[in-house]
Amino acid sequence: MKKETNTDIVKNWRQPKFVLLGFLFIFLILLGQFAYLSLSPTIYGRDLKEFSKKRITVEKELLAKRGTIYDIEGNILAIDVASYTLVAYLDSSRTTDEENPEHVVDKEYTAEALAKELNAPYEYILERLEKEGVYQVEFGSYGSKLTELDKIAIESLELPGIDFIESSKRFYPNGTFASYIIGYARMNEDGQIQGYLGVESEYNDLLSGTNGKLLYQKDPSGFQIPDTEETRIDAIDGSDIYLTIDSNIQRFLETAVNDGVENYDPEWMILAVMDAKTGEILGSATYPSFDANSLPDNMSYLNPLISYPYEPGSVMKTYTYMCAIETGLYDGDQTYKSGRYKVGPDTVSDWKPAGWGKISYDTGYMYSSNVGSINVAKEYLSAEKLRNCLKSYGFGAPTGIELSGEADVKLNFNGNVELDWLSVSYGQGLYTTAIQQLQALTIIANDGVMVKPHIIKKIVNTSTGEEQITPIQKSEQIVSKSTTDKMRELMDGAINNTWTPGYTYSVKGYDLIGKTGTAQIFENGHYLTGDGNYLISFAGMYPKDDPEIIIYAAMFKPSTYSARALAPSVQSVVKNISKYRNIFSTIKEESSVNSYELPSYINQNKDAVVSSLKKDGLDVIVIGNGSVVTNQYPTKGTKVITNDKVFLITNGNEIKMENVIGWSRNDFIKYADLINLKYEINGYGYITKQSIKQNTILKDDSVIEVNLSNKYNIDGKEEVIE
Repeated sequence: MKKETNTDIVKNWRQPKFVLLGFLFIFLILLGQFAYLSLSPTIYGRDLKEFSKKRITVEKELLAKRGTIYDIEGNILAIDVASYTLVAYLDSSRTTDEENPEHVVDKEYTAEALAKELNAPYEYILERLEKEGVYQVEFGSYGSKLTELDKIAIESLELPGIDFIESSKRFYPNGTFASYIIGYARMNEDGQIQGYLGVESEYNDLLSGTNGKLLYQKDPSGFQIPDTEETRIDAIDGSDIYLTIDSNIQRFLETAVNDGVENYDPEWMILAVMDAKTGEILGSATYPSFDANSLPDNMSYLNPLISYPYEPGSVMKTYTYMCAIETGLYDGDQTYKSGRYKVGPDTVSDWKPAGWGKISYDTGYMYSSNVGSINVAKEYLSAEKLRNCLKSYGFGAPTGIELSGEADVKLNFNGNVELDWLSVSYGQGLYTTAIQQLQALTIIANDGVMVKPHIIKKIVNTSTGEEQITPIQKSEQIVSKSTTDKMRELMDGAINNTWTPGYTYSVKGYDLIGKTGTAQIFENGHYLTGDGNYLISFAGMYPKDDPEIIIYAAMFKPSTYSARALAPSVQSVVKNISKYRNIFSTIKEESSVNSYELPSYINQNKDAVVSSLKKDGLDVIVIGNGSVVTNQYPTKGTKVITNDKVFLITNGNEIKMENVIGWSRNDFIKYADLINLKYEINGYGYITKQSIKQNTILKDDSVIEVNLSNKYNIDGKEEVIE
């Protein structure tokens, strides 16, 4: 046997030595790593304490409630309501008790039920429910923005695996009502409701409030760990805003604008009313309008009240005359030759080119003579004097009304070019806005003191109850009382003398004064010509001696030109507001205007409902030959006023044709839609002829043709199109 040598022993221990050294090396690395992890405040650039804290700490945002917008009487115009998104759980792991499944079990049945309730295609719903490998699904636009009623209806189906995610959305209960004043708000990318127009935009921060947050520790299952520290910062709800808008007056204006649009089909129209003493905007109706609950794709984001600059036409003659009268030199009995006036190579004509012979300056104002305004400007003023007057009357600068998007229109007419500044004297060659016109009229209504227009009555802090009331802002004396007395006298003559073009706006017994205007439209470097290429306006107030109400109306590019296009709208507003506010208590009227909030008439006796509605002065249209009301339009909670139409659908299947002569386009379309009647409409305005006679029993395939024209050509008798 061979004896083991020392050399062999060393060789045999060499391999374990290397293993030991390797082990020690790895141990040292692990020891260093452990020390690094234990002692270092950051690991590979990450703060472990902060990382650990975030792993078990939940931060939940507490959303503030957006403030409500009210009218002057406290009626809701914009409010946050609950909105729901429909979800369906598809993962069977949610179900722990087969007797009470918590996921979708019967996909075909569920798809059929949901498709019917959501008015969605069955195939689309089923496709979503049959998705593989997903925990839950949503249903796009069909299943989003659902109301409380939608939620209740779907819950009543008792479909396993169907649930809802609750959020908030902005709701406008009156649809298109005062849309550009209120504006609209929508959910932004951060999940917050953001205002984008009108009061919603201008006061977005106040309305939004401040979100809070809740921090707490959670266990691995996601539940809050009992007896652990909780940090809560409560949300501060947004402030409520009360507008100066009077909903009843706004209704009068909306109706009047609809009438004007139906008669003349303009590109746009504005009709606004202001309290002469306080500057409160009582109502502002515009066309086109929009329903903030369902915004159209092609809506304009400009409010005609504040954002449309335009050449105003002859309403500016009021301010040329007022400036001249204030000089103390004006002589209203001085005469001039009307008809035409030569300015260099150009000739300015009156609306009646032949003129009226030699007439006085006062008479020239009442006739709305361009030549008269030029003579007054040249006789008593200069370009600089006229510019200074217009600036002091509020033109050339924003009014500062509390609405987003007010146009900043400068007085940039050239005082060195005679035709430029003289054309300003009769309302061409400068740009103004409707809100500037309203503001300037307050000078005449308040004996020479201008009142700033405003739309906010008060702002209420919902946390403290503190109210911030908008003060009445008045200027220094701008012109003398004697000047405004003279202007009211001239405006009275312009409207209430039978020989003036403004006489068509006169309202007997209502003491309305004002000035009409017709302006050419400047586009693409020249003034347009043709029947409808004009802007028609009216600026007025009443009662004459101590005006309470200021009215401004404008219509842009009516389909057919008529100097009196705005007269019916203005007259109806004057009468309705006067009766509503009892301005002329001595005027006896057979009927008065009242407003009502409709209750639900569903399942009530038809005859009793008709009797009740007619007693309130409403125009009742009964659809069907049944005895019980099954549906109604307008719906419960809608405000209506005297003479509005209320449609009652009964449980009878026999539907007879109404006499729709004299109906507005909107009323007719609503009626036809309610009874599923196909129709063809010719023209604009009010119905003058119908192709189906009254009391004809309608069939499923019935089609009616109606002709529309100016309301004031209607005698109320039914005409049938042959």
